[in-house]
This record gives sequence, C-alpha cells and structure tokens, in this order.
Amino acid sequence: MRAFVFPGQGSQKVGMGVELAEASAAAREVFEEVNDALGQDLFKIMAEGPEDQLTLTANAQPAIMAHAIAVLRVLEKDGGISLADKADFVAGHSLGEYTALCAAGAFSLADTARLLKLRGESMQAAVPVGVGAMAALLGADIAKATALAEAAATGPDGEVEVCTVANDNDPGQVVLSGHKGAIERAVAMVKDHGIKRGVLLPVSAPFHCPLMQPAADAMAKALDETRPGAVSVPLFANVTAAIVTDPPAIQYLLVEQVCGRVRWRESAIAMAEAGVTDFVELGGKVVGPMIKRSAGDVNVLTASSMAEIEELAKSL
Repeated sequence: MRAFVFPGQGSQKVGMGVELAEASAAAREVFEEVNDALGQDLFKIMAEGPEDQLTLTANAQPAIMAHAIAVLRVLEKDGGISLADKADFVAGHSLGEYTALCAAGAFSLADTARLLKLRGESMQAAVPVGVGAMAALLGADIAKATALAEAAATGPDGEVEVCTVANDNDPGQVVLSGHKGAIERAVAMVKDHGIKRGVLLPVSAPFHCPLMQPAADAMAKALDETRPGAVSVPLFANVTAAIVTDPPAIQYLLVEQVCGRVRWRESAIAMAEAGVTDFVELGGKVVGPMIKRSAGDVNVLTASSMAEIEELAKSL
C-alpha cells in the first residue's frame, strides 16, 4: 500500500517551482491559477523572493501548497500517473493537510489557495508579534516533552502561561508552542528533563496551541462557506492520526487542527499499521524522513524536481 504525503511550513525556499514552471505547462497552470485566486503574484515571490516576504505565513502557506500541487500535476499530466489510482491514503503536515485534501479532490486548487491565505493571515493576527514563540526539542520523546512543557508553563511569579506540544514529529523531535516567556523557560530547562537541546524557531506566531483560537474561529467561518467535498483517497488526519473520509468530519478536524497537536509520528505509525509500505512526499524532503524515523521499515520516496518526478513516474 502507498501513501502520498505533503510538507508543512519551513519547506519553502526562494526559487521553489522555477524549474517546474520552465519545464512544464502543467506546473505553470498551477502557479497562474493560484496567482489569479489570490489576486497577487505569489509565484514571483516564490521565484525571486525576497525571503522575508516568502517566509510570511500568509505567503508561505499557499506557496508550499502550490509547489506540491504543481509537482503532483506534472506527475499526473506529464507522467501519466493518477493519484487516485496510485495512492491508498493521503496525509499532510499542518498546512500540508490542505494540500493533501486538494490532491484528493476535496477542495479546488483556487479554494485551497484562498483558504491557506486566510489561514496564514488569521494565524498571524491571532497573537501580536513577540507574544508567542515555538521551540524544537531535539532528542526528546513525547513523554519528556510533555513533562518539560508542564514544568515551563509556570513562571517565576507563579503565573501560568501557555506551553504545550504543538508537533509530535518523530521519536526524537517534538515542537513546543505558547507564550514566549514559557517557551524560553522550556529551552533553558531542556537538560533537566534529559533532552539534548532546545532551539527557538524563526516563526512569526505560536502555531498549534490554544493562543490560536481566534484563527480557529476564522477558519470555522471560512470552512462553513467553502466546505470540503468527497475525497478520492482517504485522509489520515493530523489531530486524530486516524482515517477520515466524511466531509463534515474533515471540516471539523481542519478547525480543530489550528489549535490542536500535529500527531505526525502517530500518523506515520498508524499508516504503517494500516499496511502502508511506500510513502511518497511531493514538494519537499521534510516529512518523509520523519516518517522513516517513526515507522521504521518503510520505503520513502521524495520528488520536487523534474528529474525526481520522472524517476518517480517510472517507479510507480
């Protein structure tokens, strides 16, 4: 069995999609459709930067999705591969869940771009810059990370701040999110909890924690107006690490996902237990390695460039 998986924020880089656009009309059509849907030249920012513009979450989210869908369209139109025929499941990391749903036909490309633009804007607006933070814990399992988050939540004056597990990525990497003070305390306390190190992440907002509730409310309203349709391939959802196919359930989980934990490690294990032996990451080389570290004896293929897409088409 095979799962197609899609990366999340942090996989963007200036120059993304340029080679695809030069080589394939299918890719160019994706970038043009996203530009039209957003009313901005997002592809110019992807191609030329500046990096600080591409890194803005309201640009990065639709850009990462557009790049991955361009890879998929090249694979489908130029490589003669159909996702619905070749995939048993889809999954995506955080914003990648929207990419997965677009790939599986639940949302049109234009709607996906608009939803992710709004998601980025509302996540950015939910917490003033400098109030929140995120940190990656390296050499931390979920138990150690949870204990650290609980310990760091209480400040020196006894005030309790938000400090919670945002992403359970793989057996050695967990990300915390919350108030800046609490996250900085957590980074300072890593050694006391048997964790190798903590690194503050260069993000503009504290994603996947209760501080994101205003963004969850905004997405609930948006998803009520743009509801997911039927999926051609079942989704493994971030929030539950379980299969979902029912459109109202998908809609509910996308709202929950804004403040909820990305259970990527659990998702990888659950997909492997469901019989998936082959994972294909389109548009990055980020979530595939996490799956390998989590699920062990599985095959992971990645494709972003034309050469990689051609190789992948042959192997499928």
